[in-house]
Amino acid sequence: QVQLVESGGDLVQPGGSLRLSCAGSGTIFSDYTMGWYRQAPGKQRELVATISSYGTTMYADSVKGRFTISRDNAENTVYLQMNSLKPEDTAVYYCNAHRPTRRHYWGQGTQVTVSS
Repeated sequence: QVQLVESGGDLVQPGGSLRLSCAGSGTIFSDYTMGWYRQAPGKQRELVATISSYGTTMYADSVKGRFTISRDNAENTVYLQMNSLKPEDTAVYYCNAHRPTRRHYWGQGTQVTVSS
């Protein structure tokens, strides 16, 4: 199995920034595509960003230009830099790892709250 632990969630004012971290263990980290998802209460979990094993990134339209996903394979860690945060970004953010045709692994989530 892959174990994923998120950190960095906090309460932040609109327009502020946060950096989320996801530490992975239990397998060869560099073989996995990594992603960030988020889920607000009563809403469906949605994709925020992904980064492939080659470093190719994809973003949801709602976060393009504001969020940046990156990875440090030497440290088995993926990051999500979040800038210009909006109240609608408030959610639990989950780290995800998978390989093609194989199961997805999830972290426990970290709360991000954007409010004045």
